[in-house]
Amino acid sequence: MPIELFSGGGHRCLMFSDFGHDDGVQANQFLIVDDGTGAVIDPGGNLAYNDLYIGMTGCFPPHRLSAIVASHADPDIIASLDRWMTATSAPVYISTIWERFIPHFCKPGKTTGRVVGIPDRGMHIPIGASDLIALPAHFMHSEGNFQFWDPASGILFSGDLGVSIGVDPGRTISDLGPHIASMAAFHRRYMVSGKVLKLWAEMVRPLPIRMIVPQHGAPLVGEAVRQFIDWVGTLQCGIDLVSQRDYSLPT
Repeated sequence: MPIELFSGGGHRCLMFSDFGHDDGVQANQFLIVDDGTGAVIDPGGNLAYNDLYIGMTGCFPPHRLSAIVASHADPDIIASLDRWMTATSAPVYISTIWERFIPHFCKPGKTTGRVVGIPDRGMHIPIGASDLIALPAHFMHSEGNFQFWDPASGILFSGDLGVSIGVDPGRTISDLGPHIASMAAFHRRYMVSGKVLKLWAEMVRPLPIRMIVPQHGAPLVGEAVRQFIDWVGTLQCGIDLVSQRDYSLPT
């Protein structure tokens, strides 16, 4: 069963999780429904497709999707694209950097005329009567990477930023302190540099974010939202931590 993150004014945000978890990394998929249409965010790989499609039909007819939205081009994000291209007529939105790569997930011709490149500065994606806003999240961790801000619900779908490992995605985290232990190692390894994290923190701090929902692990709510922005905005990670020892010949 999906987890309802928000419902109000004809707008719904749903989270699906743990499809294919036994054989692969745990990943969350998201459905936004508004005014008779919808968008699926980071629909996942083939391990998730059948369960996600069936789960979605209980909430919304998948053939009425108006957008398939991808934060980046990792297999746990978009490897099931071939099947979504068959099951729906929706276009796929992804960074212009990855436009020419995602056809490799599909049979020849399936993506022709159905890929919308998101420019580096982001864009508004219409979903029914509302807009989903693609926010730049480059190098966190992909060089062409976006997060998706949903003003109608106050939810920031943050992709690989805010990920926690070994945490039940059905929980909500309202105090970041005890939760950092499940986040720190991932962010230090997968985020490219503290510089981009600081720039991201300054970009999102003015937004009225009610919830940050990552692609792996549990959502952050309440005070944990601001605590996370403050924490990650000062984190050393990625190339900040690299030394010559990491680039030595193996013995």
